[in-house]
Amino acid sequence: MWFFSSKGPSGFSATSTAEQVTRGIDGSGLTAIVTGASSGIGVETARVLALRGVHVIMGVRNVSAGHRSKEAIIKQVPDAKLDAMELDLSSMTSIRNFASNFNSLGLPLNVLVNNAGIMATPFLLSEENIELQFATNHVGHFLLTNLLLETMKKTANKSKHEGRIINVSSRRHKFSYNQGICFDKINNESGYNSLSAYGQSKLANVLHANELARRLKEENVEITANSLHPGAIATNLFRHYSFLNGLVGVLGKHVMKDVHQGAATTCYVALHPGVEGMTGKYYADCNLAETSLQAKDQDLARKLWDFTNNLIDKSTT
Repeated sequence: MWFFSSKGPSGFSATSTAEQVTRGIDGSGLTAIVTGASSGIGVETARVLALRGVHVIMGVRNVSAGHRSKEAIIKQVPDAKLDAMELDLSSMTSIRNFASNFNSLGLPLNVLVNNAGIMATPFLLSEENIELQFATNHVGHFLLTNLLLETMKKTANKSKHEGRIINVSSRRHKFSYNQGICFDKINNESGYNSLSAYGQSKLANVLHANELARRLKEENVEITANSLHPGAIATNLFRHYSFLNGLVGVLGKHVMKDVHQGAATTCYVALHPGVEGMTGKYYADCNLAETSLQAKDQDLARKLWDFTNNLIDKSTT
């Protein structure tokens, strides 16, 4: 199917790779955090950002896997500046430890890529008793962003270089539950649908980026916040669906993106000068794309913001 994709206004398409969309861009002097950077599009995002000179902090749940991925990147990019740090997005304790450890290093932070995610899991609760997909894909990144935001603001102010926050969402944000976000039933096993719950968490990613963008503009802070759909990619996200996982293994390379193409939109939004000043936007295939009507609902975004803050507050009391 990718043979028939056409280039959009950016000059790129679904077949463009992360290396292609960042060619000629000098990221030296920039520091980025990429969550979920030990596998899939996360590790490819880290590799390409490092290839362009960015100092990349790889947020990884499995530290051993993270170090293996780091060494694999360094073999390809000997001059890469990489560090792997433990980060479990389903655990608020882990998130707070990661943010504290990073902030204590005194490093600048120019780019935050909220990439880590889980998909279509059986009904499970996080250690704070929040439905696991919502906890990992949305609440964890919401908390991480808040804990790193002051560092990003200081960096943007001092460097006079635009900071960028990127939420890796999905086209599945258009297929959440009917009400969008089930505020009153977030943690209810009754009525739980694994794919709808995934869509809910991805809708939350878009709403979070939009509301964050609005707040940062009000503060007149030189930081943008955007969300994106990386495309249908042959990764291990389908592991909870054995049939789909098998189908992806057989047909994926023919009808889906590979990780080099899957990381392209993330790297484009993170580094490309064509995105400068763009905020509260949604991208797919390295071009502006349309979201669902629910994702454009400003009242829903504000309600989600307050709801998430309350979840976090309850978990720390």
